[in-house]
Amino acid sequence: MNQQFEQELLSSWQERQEYAEKMLPLIGSLYRNHCVEITVYGRTLLNATAIEVIKAHRTVRRHEGQKLRLRESWPILEAINNMQLAPVEVDIGKLAFDFHYGAGKDQDDLQAYLNDALKEVHGAADEHKATDVVLYGFGRIGRLLARLLIERQGKNNKLRLRAIVVRGGREGDLEKRASLLRRDSVHGPFNGSITIDEERKAIKANGSYIQVIYANSPDEIDYTQYGINDAVIIDNTGMWRDEEGLGLHLKAKGSKKVLLTAPGKGNIKNIVHGVNHCDILDTDTILSAASCTTNAITPVLKALDEEYGIENGHVETVHSFTNDQNLIDNYHKADRRGRSASLNMVITETGAAQAVAKAYPQLAGKLTGNAIRVPTPNVSMAILSLNLKSSTDKDGINNYLQTASLFSDLQHQLDFTASKEIVSTDLVGTRAASVVDSQATIVADNRATLYVWYDNEFGYSCQVMRVVRDMAGLHYPVVPKPKAL
Repeated sequence: MNQQFEQELLSSWQERQEYAEKMLPLIGSLYRNHCVEITVYGRTLLNATAIEVIKAHRTVRRHEGQKLRLRESWPILEAINNMQLAPVEVDIGKLAFDFHYGAGKDQDDLQAYLNDALKEVHGAADEHKATDVVLYGFGRIGRLLARLLIERQGKNNKLRLRAIVVRGGREGDLEKRASLLRRDSVHGPFNGSITIDEERKAIKANGSYIQVIYANSPDEIDYTQYGINDAVIIDNTGMWRDEEGLGLHLKAKGSKKVLLTAPGKGNIKNIVHGVNHCDILDTDTILSAASCTTNAITPVLKALDEEYGIENGHVETVHSFTNDQNLIDNYHKADRRGRSASLNMVITETGAAQAVAKAYPQLAGKLTGNAIRVPTPNVSMAILSLNLKSSTDKDGINNYLQTASLFSDLQHQLDFTASKEIVSTDLVGTRAASVVDSQATIVADNRATLYVWYDNEFGYSCQVMRVVRDMAGLHYPVVPKPKAL
């Protein structure tokens, strides 16, 4: 009996592996050739391994209480591969579950079901134009953005990484830049091949030809001499944060728009994608993607405010140390930041709580905030202590946020974990802006305390990419369509 059970277990695993391996070429070709991105309950399968495809399917049972087999989603993917679709994000997990167990379970004709579900993009033309992208600055965020841009490389790719701009240019600089892209102590090795063209001062990565430009000021560059036109410049330096400074980028030939990966000052729109991205206009030339912490907390706060109402609250961030701090004790102009980042917890200020109001004005004046820098290199936590307008309980808040993370228009920003064992390193590489730790939620009447994890590097970079896509006019529909909160 035990031997039979073991054989059935192995056969079941082999079946899942075989289906996952059959899926991979279709997933790749659909994106490379048609900009059709395949997901399972919000998890992208682009560049996934067979094991990652299996794991994505396993999460369905946790959310729905019923497993979704790969043999049930495979026909969906196979049929989609034979359809002529405009660019779209298709959740084959949700479609398969609905067809087999939900509203579509009484239908016998899968193709008719998909024709209806995908009618917005079925047979439609691809009217999106490709946009050149330049990374101005190549530090932690710049290199992660490069990885995100390169992973989507293909003949129909709409965001083309054409150049990076850095200072320097001394002997050996190019190889060091390439090496930092190739290897990362936190995020692991680059998934692919990287070589350098020393003569032309360029990096070649997975078929992408990336010009390396050395410059001391944005306005001294002529991008057109490298064949770059109407580019979106992503400023990762933080050196300029107002319209006057960031406007220097627009004086460069070949540039069209600028995105700052830090909070903007003055009248610059601070965009938290999923919250106020609809404020992005075609005429906007300078935008900010706000801060990593603002991107992490604003979607959760918006969701809670729209369901329960927020009277007021306090945000405490437990944040990994950054390059701004000293490795060992040394002079620093800011209070406490001169003390060793690797040895101390350091109390410091954060403007993230106040910055929430720039993206979500309903909370203006309602939040206070502070931060503690801790001796970890990545993944941070926000503790939201809130007074709500209506009473609830732990299960009520957790169930609401889990549903929002799966089916609402914040599904790309919110993630949710029910694990009792999860710790910060488990969240490295998370693509969502924030992950609600449901086991830590505390609720007493109208008082709620939530613990929200966020990868302050990679998760934030994914949010930046979502803003870049909107700036480039790449508005792809999502099927099934998310529900508004």
